[in-house]
Amino acid sequence: MKIDQNQALTPAPLPLMRARGDDGAARFDTSALMEVAARPPLVFVEGRGSWLVDHAGRRYLDFVQGWAVNALGHCPREIGDALAAQSQRLVSPSPAFFNDAAIRLAQRLAELSGLQRVFLASSGAEANEGAIKLARKFGSVHRGGAFEIVTLADGFHGRTLATMAASGKAGWDQLFEPKVPGFPKARLNDLDSVRACIGPTTVAVMLEPIQGEAGVVPASAEFLRALRALCDERGLLLILDEVQTGVGRTGTLFAFEQAGVVPDIMTLGKGLGGGVPLAALLAKEEVACFAHGDQGGTYCGNPLMAAVGTAVLDTVAQPEFLAGVVERGAHLHRHLQRLSEEHRLAGERGAGLLRALDLGRPVAPAVVAAARELQPEGLLLNAPRPQLLRFMPALNVAFDEIDRMAAQLDRVLHDI
Repeated sequence: MKIDQNQALTPAPLPLMRARGDDGAARFDTSALMEVAARPPLVFVEGRGSWLVDHAGRRYLDFVQGWAVNALGHCPREIGDALAAQSQRLVSPSPAFFNDAAIRLAQRLAELSGLQRVFLASSGAEANEGAIKLARKFGSVHRGGAFEIVTLADGFHGRTLATMAASGKAGWDQLFEPKVPGFPKARLNDLDSVRACIGPTTVAVMLEPIQGEAGVVPASAEFLRALRALCDERGLLLILDEVQTGVGRTGTLFAFEQAGVVPDIMTLGKGLGGGVPLAALLAKEEVACFAHGDQGGTYCGNPLMAAVGTAVLDTVAQPEFLAGVVERGAHLHRHLQRLSEEHRLAGERGAGLLRALDLGRPVAPAVVAAARELQPEGLLLNAPRPQLLRFMPALNVAFDEIDRMAAQLDRVLHDI
């Protein structure tokens, strides 16, 4: 099912794939999967647009979308067509050679962002790891060996050793010791705290325009402009992690556009692949100082994934599509604001279709669990913090699906 950008519609019933068993219940042995997360006892088998179907044929309205990954919803035609066509042409020639799909995607990203050099990767964490390496290489070549990167408390940049050290996620300071050094922590929207972290070995400042895992906490436009000016004054690089905010999520193609700044280095992921593993590291020409062998990876620039990225960009970068994201974001904002007022909550915040509802007390996990069990259709939500719900629907979510989500959430909030 392809959702019309200008119309609200009710999704057509999906064909079902039932698991074995007289009662239709799950009969899956999950013991071979390494235990790394708490998961509810259901297995998803199909998806279309804003809807998922589990092993028993039950439908769920999905406002998580793989943590802002599925920019065009589940199984969009654009991605299916791109995968089918590219899989018949070229899948993996090895990164030792150029391929036309990677060239097209890199050129498109450079044109759209104003950053002239692009390295294609497979995940946001890999792109952020590359950004850290590039900044350190820049410091080695141009700044007398400077290597420290100022990052922010409550920031999130990934789960590699370096990106975990760069992150300011609570509780991570004791994991996987010893830490990769060189990431002093400042505070969001506090320029003086950034200044206090800058020393003779500082090479860059790295942050998310909106801290997603922290609970959708925006950097103000004034703060981003002041950071840009400070970095220019001190000869530092400004690195923006747009893994979650990029590719239309906030209503502009890149969140930095709303502050009127341009970073020296930017990372993308999640929505860039629309559901497939694709990410990108972008940099200004004068910053791209990797020597041969400094950076690489078996799947970097894989043409199958690159073809999908181009298909996603061809859709999302259209002005009318981005205008639709703004309209849908405003519609979602109005619903969340109404719910906050009616249930006496602590408010809502965000930009475009990345938003959070502050419940004012630590009941968000209970709300998520209750929403998932709603009848006749479940609702999928995310609780990044005990008191917060995060909303990351498909960028082409139908207006009536936003209405339906709000009605379902209203029921849960009354019960909770």
